[in-house]
Amino acid sequence: MRSITRRDFLHDSALLAALAGAGLGSESLAAEKAVAKKGPINDQLRVAVIGVHGRGKDHIKGLAGKHNCIVATICDADSAVIGEAMKLAEKQQEKLPRFEQDIRKVVEDKTIDIVTIATPNHWHALAAIWAMQNGKDVYVEKPVSHNVSEGRRLVEVARQTNRICQAGTQSRSSSGLKEAMTFLHEGKLGKITLARGLCYKFRPSIGKVNGPQPIPKTVNYDLWCGPAPLAPLMRKRLHYDWHWVWDTGNGDLGNQGIHEMDKARWGLNKHELAKSVISVGGRFGYIDDGQTANTQICVFDYGDCQLIFEVHGLLSKDLLGVRIGNIWYGTDGYMVCTSYKSATAFTPNGEVIRKFGGEENHFANFIKAVRSRKVADLNADILEGHLSSALCHLGNISYRLGEEQPFGQTPQAFAKDQNAEETFERMEQHLKDNKIDLSTVKCRIGRKLTLDPAKEVFLGDKDANALLTREYRKGFEVPAKV
Repeated sequence: MRSITRRDFLHDSALLAALAGAGLGSESLAAEKAVAKKGPINDQLRVAVIGVHGRGKDHIKGLAGKHNCIVATICDADSAVIGEAMKLAEKQQEKLPRFEQDIRKVVEDKTIDIVTIATPNHWHALAAIWAMQNGKDVYVEKPVSHNVSEGRRLVEVARQTNRICQAGTQSRSSSGLKEAMTFLHEGKLGKITLARGLCYKFRPSIGKVNGPQPIPKTVNYDLWCGPAPLAPLMRKRLHYDWHWVWDTGNGDLGNQGIHEMDKARWGLNKHELAKSVISVGGRFGYIDDGQTANTQICVFDYGDCQLIFEVHGLLSKDLLGVRIGNIWYGTDGYMVCTSYKSATAFTPNGEVIRKFGGEENHFANFIKAVRSRKVADLNADILEGHLSSALCHLGNISYRLGEEQPFGQTPQAFAKDQNAEETFERMEQHLKDNKIDLSTVKCRIGRKLTLDPAKEVFLGDKDANALLTREYRKGFEVPAKV
């Protein structure tokens, strides 16, 4: 057993106090004054990080004690998950942050300049809106919304309040990808007719429960649910597996896939939603409590080009060397991207034309814009985050409105579309490679939906338009209008 020094005792006592949600009292204020500053104290930015069980710890790594920022508050509805985040912040900035379980108190705290959000998807938009309405600048993780309407409200609030709001699509800060996108936009590969986004990422079963599961005593479940229904927990794990349930997540299309969706649209140089969408797929290989597709194709029509997105959630072969990433097809060649920071352009025969690489710090870019007060300084302004997130939501709406049909023939909507037909055949082969007997399962064939890209509504489909938003619990409403 190690001997306990007075410093250890004070440190552990403070951490226990934070875990209990009691804060650090006057000792915290004294310690705060003693923090070593990397810049003038009146220029220091005080940050609150909301959601620290996953990506939120990267927010702390990127901001605590850096860019003349201090993580002053950590917020999570589950007090049991904050220990590692608290220690990380203290190590980087020599001060233990305050812990607050209630997000409402954080956004109303007048001492906070910046709020970063790494909660489950269903909280992203409302947390960001509340923060901006209370005068904070915001860094919000992808997808920036849980549905299309939320994303547009985010953009409107950011513009109305003149706040800086960055989407957590860090590829936008890659110097290599910026050069690659300029290369595409300048026509160096001719006319880009198709962009693919690929998410070939193995996802195992999340298990099957027989009834409601107990909520951990450390969780304020009312706050955890927030804008989502306060429904019984019908899965083994509260955390992370929320991705695969419609009330809180958006499947891998809106999880890992949003990064590739964003890059695909970026390469096409499109600044609005597509003219139509159709999605097909299913949840194959196991029966569990997940609701979202683990195998999915989304076809978006922009009129002069296509965006096709593929999710393969079982073991999968790569496509042109890509498992998670992108492929852009031009009349004079193609480009592949296999990471957040690099890409390679090829001739039609597969000879390398040029390689692109290099990255910048996405958090540093955000802080630069916060200090300059210029939206144009952002690499991933909230409008870009909204459009790419919305494409994911559109694909899921088509899928959810679909009907299950036996395999055996190409979906009618794909019959005259060579790119879509080839993609569907490859999906079938993917399932066969994973020992799925296609004669015993059905594929959900989504409804083909047409859109008014400017108004961001579907044409002549009340069911689809109803899924552009959701019903909110009292006290957790995302405004329908701003």
